[in-house]
Amino acid sequence: MSMTDPLGDMLTRIRNGQRARKNAIVAPSSKLRMNVLNVLKREGFIRGYSHYEVRSGIREIKIELKYHDGDPVIREISRVSKPGRRVYSKIKDLSRVYNGLGIAILSTPRGVMSDAEARDANIGGEVLCQVF
Repeated sequence: MSMTDPLGDMLTRIRNGQRARKNAIVAPSSKLRMNVLNVLKREGFIRGYSHYEVRSGIREIKIELKYHDGDPVIREISRVSKPGRRVYSKIKDLSRVYNGLGIAILSTPRGVMSDAEARDANIGGEVLCQVF
């Protein structure tokens, strides 16, 4: 059976893994997921990730979750733009997440980037998710 929202599935796996205090979780691999994980790693929300081939044509990503003093670094992670309702934002209309403490991840014509990077580049796009 095909998955309707692969990115939402990965975010849910991260959320559930942190609630269960897992050190690492596994998710199916895709370019969009790896680009979002690049942003999460650059911003310090995860330790890192690695992708590997399970068998011919099947790739997975191992995501290493990050904790600070026993608490998850990611307090809240939610999908904004969903398959049934896409959310696009101009850079001047993009609101700050928790007054700048969190980030929004955008898919722009220049690639997937955080809201701070999008503001520096002065470019808007589809708001994929918010992380705090």
